[in-house]
Amino acid sequence: MPKGQRINQVLDRLDEEYGTDYKCYLEYNEPWQLLIATILSAQCTDARVNVVTRELFVKYPSIEAFANADLEELKKDIHSTGFYHNKAVNIIACAKRLLDVYNGELPRNIEDLTSLAGVGRKTANVIRGNIYHEPSIVVDTHVKRIAGRLGFTKETDPVKVEFDLMKKVPEERWILVNIHFIRLGREICKAPTPKCHKCFLQDLCPSCQDH
Repeated sequence: MPKGQRINQVLDRLDEEYGTDYKCYLEYNEPWQLLIATILSAQCTDARVNVVTRELFVKYPSIEAFANADLEELKKDIHSTGFYHNKAVNIIACAKRLLDVYNGELPRNIEDLTSLAGVGRKTANVIRGNIYHEPSIVVDTHVKRIAGRLGFTKETDPVKVEFDLMKKVPEERWILVNIHFIRLGREICKAPTPKCHKCFLQDLCPSCQDH
């Protein structure tokens, strides 16, 4: 089967299995809250971040509150998400820049987003996709792993994986492919041991151990 045809079949089957509704696994009410939550999600599960932010966003109800936060206190507040020192420093600096440069509004442009402390392409694309509905590829550990196992890319660098997926996946499906790969990675195609015998993509997956 031609590679392009196989990729389209994979995408169609993912749509059939998981649906086509957009879903963000991080809980938020305001756009800036998603930015803070995504910064906290580095090397941490979304479930843990959601537990922390439920209280965090009550204590710090605005960007101004984060900009004026006491560093040591914020570190304690986010301690359980890991890497709490760097995250706290970045969150305060990010909030200050949002106020000083962008009048408290999240920028839409990826270059402007990545100028914020603690914001790389992954975080920027989460904002662009979920807040502004801009077609974007978010390469987290699940997306990187699934893209490799399904033969969408041979790259391991997240930025190179992102650009490979942008070439091979139709633009209108960029956001959905993030959601589907993450769910597949959490439920079936786990690291280090995938549950190939339970996978609905067995016959289309070049890495399937059950062929």
